[in-house]
Amino acid sequence: MTKRNLALIYGGDSAEVGISILSGRNVSRYIDRSKYNVYHVLLKGASWQVVEVSGEGTESNPEAGMTLLTQVDKNDFSFTLQGEKIKFDLAMIMIHGTPGENGVLQGYLEMMGVPFTTSFSAVSASAFDKQICKVLLREFGFKLAPDVCLRKGKEFSVKKIVEKLGLPLFVKPCSGGSSFGVSKVLKEEELEEAVKLAFRHSDTVLVETYISGREITQGAYMDGEKIVALPVTEIIPHNTFFDYEAKYNGLSDEICPADIDPVKVEEISTITRNIYDCLGCRGIVRVDYFLCDDGSVVFLELNTVPGMTAMSLVPQQIRAAGLDMMQVITGIADIT
Repeated sequence: MTKRNLALIYGGDSAEVGISILSGRNVSRYIDRSKYNVYHVLLKGASWQVVEVSGEGTESNPEAGMTLLTQVDKNDFSFTLQGEKIKFDLAMIMIHGTPGENGVLQGYLEMMGVPFTTSFSAVSASAFDKQICKVLLREFGFKLAPDVCLRKGKEFSVKKIVEKLGLPLFVKPCSGGSSFGVSKVLKEEELEEAVKLAFRHSDTVLVETYISGREITQGAYMDGEKIVALPVTEIIPHNTFFDYEAKYNGLSDEICPADIDPVKVEEISTITRNIYDCLGCRGIVRVDYFLCDDGSVVFLELNTVPGMTAMSLVPQQIRAAGLDMMQVITGIADIT
């Protein structure tokens, strides 16, 4: 069997670059080398470097042990090494944020005719913008928190927002992840500063009604025949919400599988599969919700390139399901 040349792409141009690199390095362990020649591609702006990787990266130095081999030729998505021209047969995208989660990189690969493991460019772009994603899901009848969308340079009234949505509120950039720029607002006078912070990360900002409930999340992927919903995780942050510190510095309790009635778990899994199907997702995604006291499941956000570090939520769920990481990751490449 001829091996396929796989570009494992990570890095990117957002505040999530470090997590992306660690996700890519972790996923690399689970790509079957008997089927694939795996080449690491560190993408930062216009620099697309093929790198050799040894040892382990850390949060403080995710690029540790990386050696530059050559640059990718973007004219045909190939590279030349020791006089040999190598064209990539497919791409596994591990970039969180731009350009790998917002559809930009996907659009390039679509033009090049190179298959890739994530959702198509239009789906990625729609899912990445929290406000657009909510507009689409609202049309399909999913339960969502009431919100107001603000655009940079446009005036807004703090008083009117509070009158419409009440307090507390969540303020978040429409484009972004890992909770960068997200604030929980308890008082009316805190809202303006929270909006300013969010605008540092995105030109559009979503202000949402605070939903009281248990924060839960669930990964899903297509195995070639069906959409597989992974075990549900309950997140109990030590901070006021599941921010960057809680996600990546251990300041949260992540219970997987969550202590939730099996009937309710199946309901959540059905919602996750329906979101995956309605939006036309591909590859591994993660959907975040609030499980309210009245039993309702309120959509929070969709991650089309979720974190895949050793301590990330989706790998935890794969292990909790008793699945083999190599079979899952390599299986996704196999059907790409």
